[in-house]
Amino acid sequence: MMTEPRAAIVLAAGLGRRLGPIGQRTPKPLVRVGDKALIDHVLDELAVAGVSAAVVNVHHLAAQLQAHLAARDPHQLPRVTISDETDGLLDTGGGVAQALSLIESATFVLAASDVVRRGAGLERLIDAWDDQVMDVLMLLQPRESATGFDGAGDFFQDDDARLVRRGEQVKAPYVYAGLLICHRRVYDNVPAGPFSNNLVWDRAIAAGRIFGVVHDGDWFHVGTPAAIALAERALED
Repeated sequence: MMTEPRAAIVLAAGLGRRLGPIGQRTPKPLVRVGDKALIDHVLDELAVAGVSAAVVNVHHLAAQLQAHLAARDPHQLPRVTISDETDGLLDTGGGVAQALSLIESATFVLAASDVVRRGAGLERLIDAWDDQVMDVLMLLQPRESATGFDGAGDFFQDDDARLVRRGEQVKAPYVYAGLLICHRRVYDNVPAGPFSNNLVWDRAIAAGRIFGVVHDGDWFHVGTPAAIALAERALED
């Protein structure tokens, strides 16, 4: 079980290149799906699960995103702090490593800002978390029900729910669903500057300390204009 306080890091600094002209004028976290921006879908999901504080990293069109976050109700949870990467994009792992200086808790939620989920995925992660045996606990989406995702899948699970990379296999049954719980110790002894979260995930895989929970709700990856339309139509149902 995850212990208090609950904090999150939200990765929102990406360039949004696959969005084409939309991404050139609007940071991807501000793309609207349904009745609100992607970043608000994520922050509201965190709040429902009891997360009280979130660090959001910014880089691309950062002023727009910062203005949007500053306009949120100051009494609304989670409370937001900015991790500024405008001087240089740090990639996913480097972004987390920098943002960790802004949170105090040993464990934290890590969320992507280009995904909309329906269901109790985060609550199920919190219930399943055990930092005695886990360094990372990922939410997984079955590839066949991953709306807006066109890849071959990311992971297999063994009988104990530990994760195994797709490797040389043509397909894997599960996609990383853009949400996980992590212990900050996995960011010990990481490189300075930009690096991918794959570095710490692979270390956790090698140590047998990365597990998965399969999401049983709807999941929409919003990385392209076509995916925006798919998510919009699905959320109208």
